[in-house]
Amino acid sequence: MLSALLLEAISVRFVTVVLGSDWHNSAQALPDVGQWFLLALNEKLPQTMVNLLRARIIGLHHYLMLFVMLGFSVLFNSIEAPGLGLGARYMFTMGVGRLLRALAFVSTILPSPRPWCASTRYHIPAHAHRWAQKYYVPYATDSYAIRQVIHYDIAYADPGDYHVEFHPNWGLMSFLIDFLRPTPPDGSSPWYHLLKKAGGGCNDLIYSGHMLVSVLTAMAWTEAYGGLSSILIWLLVLHSAQREIRERNHYSVDCVLAIYMGIFLWKLIGIFWPTKDASKKRRLIKLERVRGRLTQAAKDSDIDRVREILKEVELSSQVRQNPKSRAMWLFSGATIFCTITVVLLAFMLTSDG
Repeated sequence: MLSALLLEAISVRFVTVVLGSDWHNSAQALPDVGQWFLLALNEKLPQTMVNLLRARIIGLHHYLMLFVMLGFSVLFNSIEAPGLGLGARYMFTMGVGRLLRALAFVSTILPSPRPWCASTRYHIPAHAHRWAQKYYVPYATDSYAIRQVIHYDIAYADPGDYHVEFHPNWGLMSFLIDFLRPTPPDGSSPWYHLLKKAGGGCNDLIYSGHMLVSVLTAMAWTEAYGGLSSILIWLLVLHSAQREIRERNHYSVDCVLAIYMGIFLWKLIGIFWPTKDASKKRRLIKLERVRGRLTQAAKDSDIDRVREILKEVELSSQVRQNPKSRAMWLFSGATIFCTITVVLLAFMLTSDG
């Protein structure tokens, strides 16, 4: 998951800086039917209901807190073990979802619903990067140029003179200059300082990372608890989705796809992810083997024999603490410790975690 988050952070900055601030200031937001629908609801619903829809009831950190509570609630017998196994599945699914999200929004750059976003969050050059200057700018608005590039399938237009880019000395990581496009105020620092301000991007739209977190939390909660509490969590997820659209952090398609992907990934990975203790399976296998003896003892009304057979079944399901299992426990403990350490460092070293 950490590798996916690093790739995502680099991609978030790339899709914003590659086109330059001039493009962001002039680009028009896409027409969003979901935004129209919510604005229409504001005119029809009572003001109390509108205020409820606008209220910031739950945020990203609340969903993460619910996930942490869910993972450790096995210690209080609130859910069936393994609770940390459910947490590990959550984190693995999150890593896969984040990787697919980065591949999605970096493939096609969409204009932000907030045109001022790039200029307020980033210090980026006004002009486009030479890649965009050669392969995008000449064919962005000219219909004849678009027809020609489709016909010849080659970037035939003269891009003109390329602007001089700022190149700091990043050593072995200098290959990231074309992706991060540092400016003189930021470029004097190491490359990772550009990624420390994790305040979110502007064009990392399809699909919503916030909604992915909320959907995965709701799926994990539903699997662990179910019932009315899960219905409440899903209502909060829907409230978060409409608020993302209402506040123009995302388009409607971003939130819809995030809900689809969250449910799909959780179900898909759940097929291959063991969620229950293997002792239950061993107990059933052993019970099948002694079924004949158990039936005969019951027919003979031999209660002591029945107890002996059931005790044998129970003992057969217990896991022996061999060196391999101890090593797995040590590995699991080290993984949990490293994860908590990374989370704490993220909150201390970045602007908002």
